Amino acid sequence: MEPLRIAHLTDLHVGRITPFAIQQAAVALANAEHPDLVVLTGDFVCHSQLYLDQLVEVVRGFSAPVIAVLGNHDHWSGADEVERALRAGGVEVLRNRHTTIALRHQRLQVVGLDDAYTGHARRAEAVKGLRHDLPVLGLSHIAEEADGLWREGVPLVLAGHTHGGQVTVAKLHELALGKIGGHRYVHGLYGSRGHHGRKAEGRGAGQPSGAVGAVYVGAGIGAAVMPLRIGERGQREVTIFELGVEPGTFDEHHGEQAAMPGRKPSLRVMERRAATVVRKRLSRERKQRE
Repeated sequence: MEPLRIAHLTDLHVGRITPFAIQQAAVALANAEHPDLVVLTGDFVCHSQLYLDQLVEVVRGFSAPVIAVLGNHDHWSGADEVERALRAGGVEVLRNRHTTIALRHQRLQVVGLDDAYTGHARRAEAVKGLRHDLPVLGLSHIAEEADGLWREGVPLVLAGHTHGGQVTVAKLHELALGKIGGHRYVHGLYGSRGHHGRKAEGRGAGQPSGAVGAVYVGAGIGAAVMPLRIGERGQREVTIFELGVEPGTFDEHHGEQAAMPGRKPSLRVMERRAATVVRKRLSRERKQRE
């Protein structure tokens, strides 16, 4: 494929915790790189819908087409309302589906999973009808979903959620998010960008090749609890990807690294997370009636 420049931002968290000027500066940084496409991987709000007008203003500022997926904070605050705000700002939102976009006279497929943290990711729905003669990029708020997407022929997945740990001195982020939180992918590039990721020749539809791939976890822009960021790896980040360019032909800030052991959330944990979404929705509806 002809090289395509992709700008990746995640965890904007528009709200009272992160100054609005920071999100505006992130948009300006992305635009300065003249990307062909901007992708956003969830958590657009913080803890409420009070700042949706600001969210619309932020995403309208991008100079390239924008595709996004939702995160856990979006579901906690109201996924449908956040999606409407994003669409009002010109963003295409993928909730367990894929789309094909024409860039530089060629087509790129983008697969978007809904938030896996709150139990809304449906990989089979997202990849249904995916063509394997066209390049494809995956988006997921939770990076661990990349393992399944690789098996479906999606060789590169962009994700967020972890904020890079925010405090990364003495590898505290690896302790908190990896060993305690159970994440396999905390920040940066994991996996391999070698030849992989397509279904084997002669296989029927829906029969994965068992391929591996690469995932990049962005450090994010905003914060949900405290705006503190300490350490180089925890700094706010706009990441630029050159799709179709051979690795090693230009300097990279983060090289490939090994995944952490990881730990899948238990059924009880997933049920509790799903219940939180319902509880917050019922609370919003009750307040609206009062």
